[in-house]
Amino acid sequence: MITVVVADDEPMVCAHLRTILDSADDLSVVASARDGAEAVEAVVRYRPDVVLMDLRMPGVDGLTAIARIVALPDPPAVVALTTFDADTYVIRALRAGAAGFLVKSTPPEDLIGLVRVAADGHTVLSPSAARRLVALSADGHARTDSALRRVGALTDRERDVLTCLGEGLSNADIAARLHLAEATVKSYVSRMLVKLECTNRTQAGLLAHEAGLVSR
Repeated sequence: MITVVVADDEPMVCAHLRTILDSADDLSVVASARDGAEAVEAVVRYRPDVVLMDLRMPGVDGLTAIARIVALPDPPAVVALTTFDADTYVIRALRAGAAGFLVKSTPPEDLIGLVRVAADGHTVLSPSAARRLVALSADGHARTDSALRRVGALTDRERDVLTCLGEGLSNADIAARLHLAEATVKSYVSRMLVKLECTNRTQAGLLAHEAGLVSR
C-alpha cells in the first residue's frame, strides 16, 4: 500500500484529492494538513511514501515545508501542487527537494498513476506541465559556473547518464539508450547524486539543463 499525506489550506482540495487517491486499491491517504507545519508533523507521525504539497499556504508555506521534510531521515517523495503550470514557485520547490510537481487540475487517472511513479522514486510531472518546466528551467537559469564546475567532476559516462536524467528518462530508458544494465544505471545515478550534492534525480535533471547538457 502506498501511503500519502495531502497538504493544502483549502479543505475542498484535500477532500477532492483524498477521494481520488483512496479510490485506488493500492493508495491510501493517511493524513491531511492545512499548512506546512502540519505537513511536517504528519510526515514524522505517519512516515508516508508520498506527500502532495501545496506551495502557497499561510503560516509555514510549502517551500519551507519541503526543505524540512527532505532533511528528515529517509524522507518521502514530496510532490509540489500548483494551480498553474507556469507557477514561478515550481523551480524553487524543485531546488528545495521536491520530486516534481502536479497541477491541481490533473485528471484523476493521471494523478493516481503519477503518485505511483513518485513512490517509485521517479520524477513526477503533470503531462500538461512537462514541456513548460523544461522551458522554464532552461530560460530561467542560464549556465552557471557552479553548474559547470559540479558537472565537470563527473566521468564521461556519468555525464551521459546525467544528460538522460535531464531529458526525463527512466532508468530503464537510460539503460536501453546507453546499452547498460538497469542495475548499473541505478548505481551511476546514486553516485552522481552524491557527487553533485543533489537530493534527488529531479534536481540532477535541472542541473543538467543549467550546465547546458540538454538542448531545449
